[in-house]
Parts: sequence; structure tokens; C-alpha cells
Amino acid sequence: MSLDAGSKAPDFDLPTDGNGRASLKALKGKKIVLYFYPKDDTSGCTAEAQGFQAQLKAFEKLDAVVIGLSKDTVARHDKFKKKYGLTFPLASDEDGAVCERYGSWVEKSLYGRKYMGIERCTFLIDGGGKIARVWRKVKVPGHVAEVLTAVKAL
Repeated sequence: MSLDAGSKAPDFDLPTDGNGRASLKALKGKKIVLYFYPKDDTSGCTAEAQGFQAQLKAFEKLDAVVIGLSKDTVARHDKFKKKYGLTFPLASDEDGAVCERYGSWVEKSLYGRKYMGIERCTFLIDGGGKIARVWRKVKVPGHVAEVLTAVKAL
């Protein structure tokens, strides 16, 4: 499935760290930065999460919510958040259904070995539930600043 700017954002309703939930319906009217990442507590994923945390107040001033999403368990998210002082929600998509709907569950290759995994990607969803911008195959350096610029432009 290929989602582009202008597409209706696929619905999601997932458990988050603590006892919370993240859902598209509950966030209607807000801008949502939904970023998919492979795994808690790995170098790239940690750097990306810390980048979003560092700019969280700027996103909040623009009425934007940041949500990280991976297939890690809620318990693992809790540990990751505590270890790095993250205050935004991390959604748990253990069965991968939301990853599939957003097209982030892809074939990857490492040293010639092929396997399935989460592609690092980000979706900016406007207040009406439409995708405003998509970033695929994200490289962490500079990404958060680019997303923040796009949120300001909405």
C-alpha cells in the first residue's frame, strides 16, 4: 500500500506506554507526527526519539502531537521512555497491523540476508485526518527539523 500526501490516514488505536492509548479518532483536530521506527533502545531509534523530545515543546506550540510507533511491547516502551526521559507517547503495534496499513512493514536486506522489518518513516497528518506529508527511508540527522518545518507550514 502506498500512502501519499492527500490520502486519508489509516485509522489506528494502539496501547501506549503506561496505560494510555493513541488513536486517530481521539486526536481529531490536531496535527499528528506519527513516526515508525524499528526497535527501542538501538542507536538510530534512540537518536530519533531524543531529537523529537528535544523539539517537543515547539511541536506542542503548533498544536502537533508526536507519536512514536514500533512493534515493541508496552513494557519495553516504558523502559525506553524512562531510560531516556521521553515524555511523548510510544505506541505498541505488536501484531504489525498498523505498520502494514501505513506501508512501513517492508523487506529489508543486511549483508545479503533478506528479512521483514519496519522502515523508518514519518507521516504528518493534518487535523482532518489527511496525510499532509510522508518521509520514507528516513535518515535521522536533520529529520526532526525538517518535520518541524513542515508542521509550521500546515
